Amino acid sequence: MQKLTIWFDGSCPLCRSEIVLMKRLDRRGAIEFIDISTATDDECPVDRSQLLASFHAMEEGALLSGAGAFAAMWRAIPLLRPLGLLARIPLVLRLLERSYVTFLLVRPRLQRWASRTSTA
Repeated sequence: MQKLTIWFDGSCPLCRSEIVLMKRLDRRGAIEFIDISTATDDECPVDRSQLLASFHAMEEGALLSGAGAFAAMWRAIPLLRPLGLLARIPLVLRLLERSYVTFLLVRPRLQRWASRTSTA
């Protein structure tokens, strides 16, 4: 089984919290997590601004973004694998992507809130 690579924004409190949880759930070490905020250009498959704009993963040589990247991460974690497999159904993936795009609209407010609560 090829290792899954996930790129995340280590400067974002929301992203850091989520990745801490995913690392805990990834007991097999199937995922390589790369912090975009400290990564070298060689570690980034596309422009850093693209990686920061949405969630990205590399699964079996394919670069995925958005809901597809989340689904790949879920498939790599046994507890979440059923959800990741469900996301292989095109309709389910479209619904997840639509939800993710909506989340991206409110993410800046959530990031500000998370920044305030993590420093308090």
